Amino acid sequence: MQIDLYPSREQIETLLADTSDDPVVMINLLCFKGQSDGDDDLLGSESYARYAAPMREIVEGQGGRFLWLGRVDSQVIGSGADGVDMVALVEYPSRKKFVEIATSDAVREIGSFREGGLAGQWLLASTTLGGIDAEG
Repeated sequence: MQIDLYPSREQIETLLADTSDDPVVMINLLCFKGQSDGDDDLLGSESYARYAAPMREIVEGQGGRFLWLGRVDSQVIGSGADGVDMVALVEYPSRKKFVEIATSDAVREIGSFREGGLAGQWLLASTTLGGIDAEG
């Protein structure tokens, strides 16, 4: 199964087709390498952690929020998620702001830690459904 680390032009265009200024929550399904590709002797998860800490500061400095982070310990329904190690939910002020942050020089500077640590990633954009709450 092919898992990419960066979106295609078409995927970005689809993301930005929704021009609302509503917040977007990015669901990150992360697959780590056993050993980082970097110059250090780091595990993939350790290399990614060197990316995640400054990324959090960048996102929060632009009005976003890290909502939740957790380790995947089992798949209960379905198949195909083998190798997904971690899930992160990150809220951005808007889709446009997400693209602005993701393509910024600041993120590019820390990108080698992300690339060194990830074997793959699924990134899903999600928005709140009107009229439905989590308790109902």
